[in-house]
Amino acid sequence: MNNLYIIMPGNVSKKFHSFIQKITHNIDKTTINNKYNIPDLKNKKILFAIELDECGFNIPLYEIFLNLYEKGNDSLLGSNGIIIIQSPNELYTKNTSQNIIFLANQIGCSFIGHSVVEATGNLNNFLTWQKRLNMSLEDIHLYLSKKLIHNFIKKEFSIITKPKILALHASSHKTSNTLMLWNMIKKHLHNCHIEEFHVENGTITDCKGCSYITCKHYSENKSCFYGGIITKELLPSIEKADCIIWICPNYNDAISAKLMAVINRLTVLYRRTKFYDKTFFSIIVSGNSGSDCVAKQLIGALNINKGFRLPPYFSIMATANNPGSIKKVPNIEKKAEQFASHILKEIKK
Repeated sequence: MNNLYIIMPGNVSKKFHSFIQKITHNIDKTTINNKYNIPDLKNKKILFAIELDECGFNIPLYEIFLNLYEKGNDSLLGSNGIIIIQSPNELYTKNTSQNIIFLANQIGCSFIGHSVVEATGNLNNFLTWQKRLNMSLEDIHLYLSKKLIHNFIKKEFSIITKPKILALHASSHKTSNTLMLWNMIKKHLHNCHIEEFHVENGTITDCKGCSYITCKHYSENKSCFYGGIITKELLPSIEKADCIIWICPNYNDAISAKLMAVINRLTVLYRRTKFYDKTFFSIIVSGNSGSDCVAKQLIGALNINKGFRLPPYFSIMATANNPGSIKKVPNIEKKAEQFASHILKEIKK
């Protein structure tokens, strides 16, 4: 098997150390436990094995990231990552996973879909799995972790030629800096098919939260409880696309309500098809700060939860307040052209 690089920093308990050894026992591996023994991590398969303290911290983890950032924004270029994370209470696993993925992605690391197995202190986060798997919570934790490791080690991606790209937005063409940035990027996307979908007021209702059985029933009939344009047009477009570009202005450090409703409504499509071979990117513009908050929200919703592939450097982020001020951001046209080139190189399956 390929060599696996395990980043497992801090004062790891014997139980967690034993667990990680158990799920990787048949794999050649190198363990990194502090900032002083970091080898070249480009073009590697990396497991972040993280045990949190009561406050949700693992300070040595961030010391490792500081070391990697000092090596340059390509210190994880070509690498792929997954996370197995454990907390002593019911909090912090999701937030820390989003932070890890965001930080690693900014220096070149990609992540397969469903890249995280998280274990809260009492393992109650596996109760939903217990409805489908006749196992104890401990065995479910072990099963999902082994499955993630197995899929990660064997998974390889290849570039899609002439990809189908779907761009989603909910903004005004006249005033949106985010859409202006998308237009700068779009003109450099060649040899691909591009479809745009404007999520307008009145075209989408947020998810009702149907039971699993009800949602599965609608899914098998290629429908949804609400039906409408989302079921007839948007979900089929997402199903056909190789790549989804989320055009996200920063609304109070969050994704806009209409685009978040689209993510919530993806569940009915997710019931009958998986998104592992679909790549997603984002274009995020903030009026002052907080683009990273939006990026992490997308990571949590789409990569961790829904299983989309996260490519390296998945987001172009900028700050622009007044309408049209995006055009005054230094070197923005060049950055847009480079991001377009990056998109075409990273649409893979």
